[in-house]
Amino acid sequence: MDQIKVVQAKKHDQNDVDKVSHFTPTICVSDSALKFTDVLYNLTPAELYEHAVKYEKGSFITSTGALATQSGAKTGRSPRDKRVVKDATTQDDLWWGKGSPNIEMDEHTFMINRERAVDYLNSLDKVVFVNDQFLNWDSENKIKVRIVSARAYHSLFMHNMCIRPTKEELENFGTPDFTIYNAGKFPCNRYTHYMTSSTSVDLHIARKEMVILGTMYAGEMKKGLFSVMHYLMPKRQILSLHSGCNMGKSGDVALFFGLSGTGKTTLSTDHNRYLIGDDEHCWSDKGVSNIEGGCYAKCIDLSREKEPDIWNAIKFGAVLENVVFDDHTRLVNYADKSVTENTRAAYPIEFIPNALIPCVGPHPKNVILLACDAFGVLPPVSKLNLAQTMYHFISGYTALVAGTEDGIKEPTATFSACFGAAFLMLHPTKYAAMLAEKMQRHGATGWLVNTGWSGGSYGSGSRIKLAYTRKIIDAIHSGSLLKTEYKKTEVFGLEIPSEVEEVPSEILDPVNTWSDENAYNETLMKLAGLFKNNFETFTNYQIGEDNKLTEEILAAGPHC
Repeated sequence: MDQIKVVQAKKHDQNDVDKVSHFTPTICVSDSALKFTDVLYNLTPAELYEHAVKYEKGSFITSTGALATQSGAKTGRSPRDKRVVKDATTQDDLWWGKGSPNIEMDEHTFMINRERAVDYLNSLDKVVFVNDQFLNWDSENKIKVRIVSARAYHSLFMHNMCIRPTKEELENFGTPDFTIYNAGKFPCNRYTHYMTSSTSVDLHIARKEMVILGTMYAGEMKKGLFSVMHYLMPKRQILSLHSGCNMGKSGDVALFFGLSGTGKTTLSTDHNRYLIGDDEHCWSDKGVSNIEGGCYAKCIDLSREKEPDIWNAIKFGAVLENVVFDDHTRLVNYADKSVTENTRAAYPIEFIPNALIPCVGPHPKNVILLACDAFGVLPPVSKLNLAQTMYHFISGYTALVAGTEDGIKEPTATFSACFGAAFLMLHPTKYAAMLAEKMQRHGATGWLVNTGWSGGSYGSGSRIKLAYTRKIIDAIHSGSLLKTEYKKTEVFGLEIPSEVEEVPSEILDPVNTWSDENAYNETLMKLAGLFKNNFETFTNYQIGEDNKLTEEILAAGPHC
């Protein structure tokens, strides 16, 4: 078979870690007789900047030195176009069917798309970019990944988001454990079996490959690899988690789970604690480790005052996606949503001053589940027993505020299993069983923290002050919240504290904050019904090896 030819496209310094001459393995193969394309291997950010600005329309350097670029028509992930090959390897292992993010395809169709992507990469007039990097800071369980892409923007994005190899590691990299062929803007054939649009993001677990066609949104690579880790790590009895993670100076680790808008990134970034990671982690028998080497932060309405660490991280080496800036000064207007609300910044984790390098820590002491409850009936903080932690982990609840154009102002409940259903490969109960076992073995405490509304639902109540939520999180970290008295709420059976230092006691029980108790009870029952309806999907599954735990989890939900 033919392969992409490797040439030294430009002169490199003898001491350059990223020399093209280090590259020897096969990149991608095709049966077609296309001309070979030159490969640029593990280029530095400076080199990638030069390629992006010179050859990629819409790429500019901002006033702070970041590379601003455009992802084209797709400014977010395309979950309906994500496919997984269903074969002997995956048909019994993966979560298929109702509620699953895994939409099946066969191997023949995957190979058609793979050939299309490889032929496109081989036919490019200039070059393709290749990154050899790692996932997982746990040295015993790191995964070698290779990313083949058509854009310097994609290469720089993955340079930031994966773990960057040393010179010695690169020279001895060998065969990757997983490879991405990112054909970017080149579309799939919509008339190919299983295709529903010109975009297709395809995973083949047995071949250890991923193919991307018809989208240039860089997040597809990041989350595609996260899905792969959700398959590979549990096979090693390592729990993969969609969570933030930080550690106190005394070595106490906290995990933060939460869907978009719940405050996961904000609360896990704490000047008094070390940041292990903001989004993807593993929990092994040794402790926790960050999967990634960087952060991918939303930056809509970003300000220096509210998020100083993220603000300061957007400098030379960082990638800004789909932001709007002044043509002359290159000052970014983070409030401008004219391209998309999903504006993003990708930067190496060491751009955060208190990042812990290497990004590993001991076993978690606290597991914090964040919910932005726009119904306004969940307490600001609740201590959970193990069964309740599993119930709310599997539920993955938050609430979105409906748009007001048609006059609808009622909140909408959103449930995402394990706080990341879109990336799960196995059934949610498998991850929950692993989390329960690890929490039980290492004595971790579960907490449910409401970062949403108090005193009424959205439209009548008000958002719980961030300052109060931070004090609650501080009390969890310090252990003081374990020493106070608790009382149990009705319906959800949540344990709420009698006091939290520097937080008004009257807001701790949400019923006290509503002027109309009947309205509170009615809303509470409405939310409880939504929880019960959502959880019916999981009632026929045994969670772990202990039926008793399964029964306890089923009983840990609301009673109405």
